[in-house]
Amino acid sequence: MKNFLLLLAAIAFLASCSPEPKSKTIYIVRHAEKQLVGDDPELAQSGALRAQKLAQILSDQDIKHIYSTNYQRTKQTAQPTADEFGLEIELYDPRNNDELVEKLKSVDGNALVVGHSNTVGQIANYFVGEGEKFQDLDDSQYNFIYIVSLDENGSSVITKTYKDY
Repeated sequence: MKNFLLLLAAIAFLASCSPEPKSKTIYIVRHAEKQLVGDDPELAQSGALRAQKLAQILSDQDIKHIYSTNYQRTKQTAQPTADEFGLEIELYDPRNNDELVEKLKSVDGNALVVGHSNTVGQIANYFVGEGEKFQDLDDSQYNFIYIVSLDENGSSVITKTYKDY
């Protein structure tokens, strides 16, 4: 019995020493405005300005990871923020959101995800739980920032626009 109580005490002690899940924030945005020619267009001038604004918005958010699809417009949207934090852009497959979401849940630190009109809402929906789901964006919508908060109690998502900053 004495050994059993010692074992229980040791387990309780070790459990109290294990680190609690760290809180983090994930920012999910659609790429900025693109040029209207080609299969893989670069950003338009207005898009380049939006990408700079995104870097300014996130400059005090201690971003540790930046994820982008492998398209010029998404990488160019992410690049100013990557430069701000001295980070490399990590590529993800927009057809495999499950893999991206698992990675987002497992890494430490805040993250930026740059996607497309038909993917950013879907990624945010993984974190909504039972709440109202987000729809795909219209082709003309570039202004939304999905802000996912993850902590030991679960996750929540709010949306803001660039003009909120």
